[in-house]
Amino acid sequence: MVSKQFLAIINCLVFSFGICDQTLPFIPRLFQRFPNLTSLDLTLFSKDGDIDELLYQISTFPLNLKTLKLSNQFTIPAYGLRALSKKITTLTSLTCSNIVSLDNDDLVRISNCFPFLEELDISSTSVETKLVEIDNIDVGLETMLTSLPKLRKVNIGGHYNIDYDSLLLHLCKNCEFLEEVVIFDCSLLTHNGIASAIRERPGLRSLSFTEFGGLGNSSHFINSLVSLKGLNCLNLSYSAVTDELLSSIAEEGLPLRRLVLSGCSRYTYAGIFKLLSKCQSIQYLDLQSAHFLKDSNFVELSLFLVDLVSIDISDCSRLTIVTLSALLRNCSKLNEVKMEGTGTTKYMGVENSSTLMNLVVNPQLKSLHLSDNKWLTEKHVHVFASILPNLQLLDLSWCCRISEKGIGLVLKRCSKIRQLSIVYSQRLEPLRMNFKVSTLEVLNLSRSKINDKSLNVISKSCFRLLQLDLSCCLNVTEKGVRQALENCTQLREINLTYCTKVAVDVVDSMLFIRPTLRKITPPPHFCCTESKRKLFSSLGCRLIC
Repeated sequence: MVSKQFLAIINCLVFSFGICDQTLPFIPRLFQRFPNLTSLDLTLFSKDGDIDELLYQISTFPLNLKTLKLSNQFTIPAYGLRALSKKITTLTSLTCSNIVSLDNDDLVRISNCFPFLEELDISSTSVETKLVEIDNIDVGLETMLTSLPKLRKVNIGGHYNIDYDSLLLHLCKNCEFLEEVVIFDCSLLTHNGIASAIRERPGLRSLSFTEFGGLGNSSHFINSLVSLKGLNCLNLSYSAVTDELLSSIAEEGLPLRRLVLSGCSRYTYAGIFKLLSKCQSIQYLDLQSAHFLKDSNFVELSLFLVDLVSIDISDCSRLTIVTLSALLRNCSKLNEVKMEGTGTTKYMGVENSSTLMNLVVNPQLKSLHLSDNKWLTEKHVHVFASILPNLQLLDLSWCCRISEKGIGLVLKRCSKIRQLSIVYSQRLEPLRMNFKVSTLEVLNLSRSKINDKSLNVISKSCFRLLQLDLSCCLNVTEKGVRQALENCTQLREINLTYCTKVAVDVVDSMLFIRPTLRKITPPPHFCCTESKRKLFSSLGCRLIC
């Protein structure tokens, strides 16, 4: 059906690949088909699977791997890594996050196998890894970092019982090419510890220290931070940040491109105003939960954000459509806005027609997250549909004042939309759509009051859906599900969690109705036996239950 020459060309343009349990039987064929692979992702490979054997099998192919992701495993696959390192010496980036049981020997082994690593992630974010008692790994970490002379980027956050002050100092002293450090969830890291360490490495360009301890921003910490003249990324989420720190950054004119102050305390509008008025090259800004910000503040701040590409001001309780209007009007490069859970206090302001009139066409904006906004009305949605011609992602979840008419208008006018989320929509009845939406790929209708009739209408119109989430849709039955499967000819994923009216026997026939399915989350009471898992797996589909 497709020309061999065409396949020969595109096969050479595939550089990354993800491997899960279902991929195993096809690995020899796939590696022969894609000869230029440089990145492999094994994070979806089952913890019960033999990852050592998988790595050994991978080592038998002549690959020039540069990136390998081995996250979410019980242990470090020692045998597999040794086999891989003997055949593949090009690896420069390794991710081993969320390893349940990690010890000193594992860390030393990694550095022995791949001494030329430039990027390393051994962080821990999952609850499971934190519940397992592990030995103190300070010694192994220090030995590892000493043995990786080319290290440029490192993420070592989330571990308990680590002297992060000492470790960070050791890291900065021994890795002369170090540019980026990430240590999240690090309550044992102090301001003095950070200050002493970064003084040893003036070439640092990116720092992410979240939830770190200390009693405020000491002068030693501030002076050390502003001495990093090349610093372009700073993330201090969920930490105490003072106006003095922000003012010092502004006065030094650090070339910040990314600033993340999500959930931070102590700073005020005066501090952030001074920083943004001086550092006008910021492209990514996160001020989540800055409850002191008002619409009038953001009208002023938006004038400085000429290079802004992405902003997250979710949970800023005083902000409304006035702020969004200012951003769309003054930030011509804006690509993404996250403004969830705003306007929740008495400072909601008064909606007026002049605000809507001030909204201008913004062809750059592609992603708009507006979930859980009580101020958002049908009128606003109509305007968005008119002024955002290139919108690709829209999240209107938990927006109780939006009806089926507004949703239909968005789908009709935003011709490039690919993802739509309307979780907890209570006003999808009756839904009429007499037009086709050929671009929509991801639709989240979870917790909505949609029924079989409306689901049939949506699936006929959005016939190219790849992912459909119907979790907690209590009015949907197996009839609606079958119609959706028949209408959406390219569907790959469907979620029926807590769909109590959907009969469980529909699952057995899903792949016959829609062979393109690759992931099914069945309704409650479905008997998910091991034989059924294997049957679906043999047909290239995962059962999530």
